[in-house]
Amino acid sequence: MADDELVTERIDADSLVRSGADDVERAAEAALRPRRLDEFVGQRVVREQLSLVLEAARNRGRAPDHVLLSGPPGLGKTTLAMIIAAELGVSLRVTSGPAIQHAGDLAAVLSSLEEGEVLFIDEIHRLARPAEELLYVAMEDFRVDVVVGKGAGASAIPLALPPFTVVGATTRAGLLPAPLRDRFGFTGHLDFYDTDELERVLIRSAGLLGVPLAHDAAAEVASRSRGTPRIANRLLRRVRDWAEVRGDGTLGLAAARAALAVYEVDERGLDRLDRAVLGALCSRFGGGPVGLTTLAVAVGEEPETVETVAEPFLFREGFVGRTPRGRIALPPAWAHLGLQPPRDPGALFG
Repeated sequence: MADDELVTERIDADSLVRSGADDVERAAEAALRPRRLDEFVGQRVVREQLSLVLEAARNRGRAPDHVLLSGPPGLGKTTLAMIIAAELGVSLRVTSGPAIQHAGDLAAVLSSLEEGEVLFIDEIHRLARPAEELLYVAMEDFRVDVVVGKGAGASAIPLALPPFTVVGATTRAGLLPAPLRDRFGFTGHLDFYDTDELERVLIRSAGLLGVPLAHDAAAEVASRSRGTPRIANRLLRRVRDWAEVRGDGTLGLAAARAALAVYEVDERGLDRLDRAVLGALCSRFGGGPVGLTTLAVAVGEEPETVETVAEPFLFREGFVGRTPRGRIALPPAWAHLGLQPPRDPGALFG
């Protein structure tokens, strides 16, 4: 990127508490990523296990076993892949499952790897089937079979590969085929962070951004971040914007609360869409049960948006439940909206 080219962020109130990230978001995150395992906050069990794997590999002078990282978006899978390469002192090649649609695409990547390099495949469960089958052999035997010719005269020429390490990341481990999953020597699952861990993430990020962050402000932002560092850092940048434009530049508790009010992120981390779903479910449908499509129409969104964007957090926090007849509002939803549930609790469950 040229020196005079600025990276700008798109500010969308509805996207502030979403765990996904686009290219602009990733550029903003890059400066905040930890570079070493001892700088990585949270995930204590995974960090300890991974530290043993990497140290043993360094002592033997060999590439470590292949690593599979699973868990919801925004918890640090990509960051850990970068740390693995940095700890081993090797280069990192980055690709993704959707980008590899043909076996030849993967063969080109694998054949260009140098000894000891780390190949990071994001969303590995979305690899095309022919590429998966090629990856099986490459991971286990360090070779790829290059097909020469077509039809009955085609022949496969084995091409030896230098030892390398695949780091796969997936948000949906259940979709990963068993033969591929079994070829990973180490599997780590990343869990949501607690508030104390997110406070440490925020204080570290504020130091890198060069802004003063009060501990009570860090606690406030952490409590609204849905247990996800990516969301915490995103909210921190918005609080910094508010403090610089409308405040005195200090990120205190008042600035944090005012900024989050502007961007409609409430004290439980719910945004406009989340509250719209709960409001429709409780006020318009009496707590349910109601079908997904009907609920989506009521809030003016696509069913897929409601199901993949709003519902996971609402289910995890106990606001919404599922029954064979549809979605229902659970007691915390009524309490959060300040509404009284129906007198007959059985009505909620049909």
